[in-house]
Amino acid sequence: MTRWLVTGAGGMLGRDLLDVLSGEQVTAPDRAALDITDAEAVRAAVAGHDVVVNCAAWTDVDGAESAEDAATAVNGTAVGHLARACAERGARLLQVSTDYVLPGDASRPYTEDAATGPVNAYGRSKLVGEHAVARLLPEAGYIVRTAWLYGEHGRNFVATMLSLAARQETVQVVDDQYGQPTWSYQLALRLAELGRSRSAPPGVYHGTASGRASWFELARAAFELAGLDPERVRPTDSAAFRRPAARPGYSVLGHARWSAAGLPPLPHWRDSLTEAMEQAAFGAFKG
Repeated sequence: MTRWLVTGAGGMLGRDLLDVLSGEQVTAPDRAALDITDAEAVRAAVAGHDVVVNCAAWTDVDGAESAEDAATAVNGTAVGHLARACAERGARLLQVSTDYVLPGDASRPYTEDAATGPVNAYGRSKLVGEHAVARLLPEAGYIVRTAWLYGEHGRNFVATMLSLAARQETVQVVDDQYGQPTWSYQLALRLAELGRSRSAPPGVYHGTASGRASWFELARAAFELAGLDPERVRPTDSAAFRRPAARPGYSVLGHARWSAAGLPPLPHWRDSLTEAMEQAAFGAFKG
């Protein structure tokens, strides 16, 4: 039986992954139990495991602008600790990364080998982690970029929109940023499949839903699926929401590499959102 180590197991994606791996041999430390910036603690934690899935991360995109060193310690240097420990122990590493390593100025989906070029500190910190995996685990490192995650177990855009719907008549949402809304549970399923595979080649994979949407389109879809009037969602542009960290305008990723692993791309974002919101567990998405 495969022995799994899931870091960051207390987060939204980590908790979904634990659900997916129920019944398997899993060690699941949260942030308090394992500080991945501690190299010796990481070496001890990796020992005895076959597959490591790193869901631990600095996720405060705006906060990283004024604390880039701290963000890089978690998203970059610590990933190097994990990769080095996996190399020493003969384990495979699945590193969850982000669309923010890309420049976000394309007009067609980014391929897995597209040139990187982060536009903010968070993206730069995550790219350091990607480079560490590629350098230290060329034969056993898997970089899975995701984006626009929503799910049951953490703060996310979909839940925020429906919470706002309960407090105000209309909401303004940007209509000039495009991406792929991705249900964290679907991503967890795919991470488990990738970890179980004995033939999937190492390298970069794009773990995002198929299709594309703007934040405005996602908000309208969430309202509609929750039985609310989607006309309450009003479009605006990014200039109306100035934030410390620049956001990529185009975060649509291509999924060609999944075929090399014998796996299909993730489902269309609208289908996944429909399924997610139909589940009783997603009460937080219903106001």
